[in-house]
Amino acid sequence: MTLAQAHRAAKVDGIRICVGIATKGRPDQLAGMLDNLAAQTLKPHAIIVCCTGPQDAGAAVSDPSVTVIFREAGLPKQRNGILDAVPEGTDWVVFFDDDFYPDSRWLETISQYFLSDPRIACITGYVVADGILGPGLTREEAFTRISAYDSAGADWVSEDESPYGCNMAFRCAAIEGLRFDERLVLYGWLEDRDFGGALARRGVRRIKIGKAYGVHLGAKTGRVSGRKLGYSQIMNPIYLRWKKTMSTREALGQISRNILANVAKSVRPEPYVDRRGRLHGNLIAVFDLLRLRLTPERAAVL
Repeated sequence: MTLAQAHRAAKVDGIRICVGIATKGRPDQLAGMLDNLAAQTLKPHAIIVCCTGPQDAGAAVSDPSVTVIFREAGLPKQRNGILDAVPEGTDWVVFFDDDFYPDSRWLETISQYFLSDPRIACITGYVVADGILGPGLTREEAFTRISAYDSAGADWVSEDESPYGCNMAFRCAAIEGLRFDERLVLYGWLEDRDFGGALARRGVRRIKIGKAYGVHLGAKTGRVSGRKLGYSQIMNPIYLRWKKTMSTREALGQISRNILANVAKSVRPEPYVDRRGRLHGNLIAVFDLLRLRLTPERAAVL
């Protein structure tokens, strides 16, 4: 161990980190993510996987380093299950998607930032490549992108950043009493932004950093239908605006981008996106709002 490595280890010695992963219908994807997580230079003291049933967990059920819990399907519900199960004395809780591959120093890096300033309550890492924006990425492509990223010049910090759910960390003391809104059903569209908005009211720092990075595969299996997601794309921003966890400008910007993308791409939709289903869901939500119905939970029954 070099002197620099010893210094880093001393700074984070004794830190207790809980990693939470909500998953549904992707046991093979989960297994690959957990394999990669084992390479972290700073080991979490707890890993909690929240599933809807044993079929989601696969080999994780028999992994002694993993605690598997079960909750009703829905990202906010499953993340709340993780929060309820976080061991006492945990310093920070980290949420990773089951298809996010963090760099091996991700946990060590965010720990150093948390320790540098007690006002920091939320850290989001930099996504080097996001497969959600395309057909998705393979495990091998993720490793290649991570290896190619030049972290030497990534000392930047962006302030007042909403967390991005695929890789976000919270200081446990700062989020005491907060929970994800379970009215944001299924995929929980914008549940991370809502949680971050509620946290911002406490006058804390929410940052995004370049030194903690990884790749989001954007796996297409296990996702909700286009119509359900399309409904949430319109209804959820309005709901968050009503809750005051999103500004009017942010909500309208989010909605307009979603509608324009779905209209423009419905003519020749991507093979991996149900654009017409999303557009149909957009229209259902618009008609509900015109009838003064603020019902984000309706997405579950469409």
